[in-house]
Amino acid sequence: MKWSSPDKTSSGLKSLSEPIARLYPAAIAVMRSPDSHSPSELEILLARRRPRRARLQGLLYLLTCLTTFAAGAVGWQPLLLGVDDAGIAAAVTGHWDRGLLYMAAVMAVLTAHEAGHYVAARLHGIPATLPFFIPMPILLTGTLGAVIGMEGSRADRRQLFDIAVAGPLAGLVVAVPLLALGLLSGTADGSNPFALSPFTGWLQSLLRPELAPGTTVAPNALFMAGWMGLLVTGLNMIPVSQLDGGHICYAVFGRRGNWVARAALLAAILAVVISGRLNWVALVVIVTFLGVDHPPIREEREPPGLFRTALGLAMFAIPVLTFMPEPLLLG
Repeated sequence: MKWSSPDKTSSGLKSLSEPIARLYPAAIAVMRSPDSHSPSELEILLARRRPRRARLQGLLYLLTCLTTFAAGAVGWQPLLLGVDDAGIAAAVTGHWDRGLLYMAAVMAVLTAHEAGHYVAARLHGIPATLPFFIPMPILLTGTLGAVIGMEGSRADRRQLFDIAVAGPLAGLVVAVPLLALGLLSGTADGSNPFALSPFTGWLQSLLRPELAPGTTVAPNALFMAGWMGLLVTGLNMIPVSQLDGGHICYAVFGRRGNWVARAALLAAILAVVISGRLNWVALVVIVTFLGVDHPPIREEREPPGLFRTALGLAMFAIPVLTFMPEPLLLG
């Protein structure tokens, strides 16, 4: 979930339009002369841009459906669309049903997650876009998730919390049952390359107690959709900046949450250096590039309340329960 940075102006029109101008350069001319342009003109200009954005969102959605379908059909192998088309075509012919099931399941998880953010934002009157899905042509999971844009600077701490927490909770409501069904329906397999998080290991021991230690089920469409959902949710709940966990951390602790974010990033860097697990270097670099501290919001002094604080603290268990030091076991 990506939020725009706050404004430094007091004008209601500029407060809404300046962050949007960074996304829509054509609006700059309107905002440079606010006295000579009415709000309706700005709204008309932005409305003209909206169909283009909708077309892009629709295209990304269809491309993500394609890449997730192909990922399921080939059995979550590291194949590249456009390079090994013959192997992918053969897999699609033989396993199209697995591809369709995985596509439907994983897209349901991602859609639920982003819908949680979107609905909560609209209920609080915070401008938000529909989600931008991210296709992944390298066919392991077929997608890197989805993001939406919001005017986060217009939210107070309670609104920030509600919007941030709604996504992970909605996604887990879909992902966990899919994971459970995948565990129940899967055949035993001691060579599944996809690692189990602590939560998945506990769920497997509950649902499949007959499986020997070190054994799990063979990758199947529902298991992989749930696995992907937990991985994305866990990473999103890291308490840093623009991630969902960063929003929740800032909502709970206010500006002191920035110290939590800095400590989390420092701990991640130290863990990568000490463990030598270079597979997390890219994520650390991306998070650092996005910025560690959370942007200021509209009202920072009003605390979120006892219930939200308790729920927010409990939510920080998610990255711990879903963390996998090495998600893909290549050894």
